[in-house]
Amino acid sequence: MKKQTLQQSVRVGVLVASMVCGSVVAAMAAEFVSVIKDDVNLRSGPETHYEVLFQLPKGYPLKVLSTKGKWLKVSDYENDKGWIYSTLVTNSRYVIVKVKEGNVRSGPGTKFEKVGKVVKDVILKRVSQKGDWVKVSHPQLSGWVHKQLIWP
Repeated sequence: MKKQTLQQSVRVGVLVASMVCGSVVAAMAAEFVSVIKDDVNLRSGPETHYEVLFQLPKGYPLKVLSTKGKWLKVSDYENDKGWIYSTLVTNSRYVIVKVKEGNVRSGPGTKFEKVGKVVKDVILKRVSQKGDWVKVSHPQLSGWVHKQLIWP
């Protein structure tokens, strides 16, 4: 009887340890969201009576830090923090240019032709990634940028 109880205890312990490790890994993996429309308020707290810190444009990418009910505490690429209502964001991936200026190329590498330029704070739709290169699209331009030029 004791042997069976010990084996059950070990199984339960392994199961609990697996669940805890899985939760830690999930928590460590950053969740990113993007704003669904123009002029969405980023607030100082998780209710509509809190001060509006910024109004965000469509596609603006945000990192989710925590949640409180249907509100998300988020930060942007400049580490500004605030709260946004969860129905005002989507899991569609957008990125923002974080450098003064960068090249957009026809393929994923510096050997490919330059097809345009992007500048700081331009929001781009993330299409795919190949190594360190991210394929992006914008109404006026489509191509590849190096991941060091954009966030996230």
